[in-house]
Amino acid sequence: MKIFAADTSSQVASAAICDGDKLICEITLNNKLTHSQTLMPIIKDVFEKSELEPSDIDIFAVADGPGSFTGLRIGVTTVKGLAHAVNKPVVGVNTLEAMCYNLPLCPHIIVPVMDARRGEVYNGFYRFSDGILEEICPPRAVELSKCLDEIKALGEKAVFLGDAVPVYKDEIQRELNDLAVFAPQGANMQRASAVAEAAKSKKTQKYFELVPKYIRKSQAEREYEQRGGEKC
Repeated sequence: MKIFAADTSSQVASAAICDGDKLICEITLNNKLTHSQTLMPIIKDVFEKSELEPSDIDIFAVADGPGSFTGLRIGVTTVKGLAHAVNKPVVGVNTLEAMCYNLPLCPHIIVPVMDARRGEVYNGFYRFSDGILEEICPPRAVELSKCLDEIKALGEKAVFLGDAVPVYKDEIQRELNDLAVFAPQGANMQRASAVAEAAKSKKTQKYFELVPKYIRKSQAEREYEQRGGEKC
């Protein structure tokens, strides 16, 4: 089964094609270019280097949130378009869950943390049990301090990964001491191959059913509500 996967939930842009347990090709960029500049060229290169066409793909998978509002829209819309063009099913994968597959069979609690701005992180708690990823705490937008307090209460080692790690690493280390472990550089960011791996256990859907899952409201929506729902 050939899976095309993409992740544009953060500054990282990543696309990959897998065939069963074989990763055929993956391209990941982590620079200052926007997804509108990088995603389609990356996808083109992935297909060319894999010597495949979109019609050869069985399932199209994408990280559908949480994450950057603009990034999620670009990624989800692009993957829906590809799937629609060749009439193939899609799978939406939670971004935080997919990140855990960067650390397969990790014996500790896995704690993805994405910078959600406004003093919050997108976060969940996960654990591999007999090779199966289990959700301990569902995805949420939360203050980092609450997340750290919960790990203290669990009293177990936790592996942190995600773009919030460089922002809050000192605080995490200070609060958790030996309970905190940090993923290595190559496993710290989103990867499309991890999305593909997570997609294998998910139910497929029609392309038009796929929508981004933002978790919290956008800044524009919050500002609109603060004005009492007034028209601009």
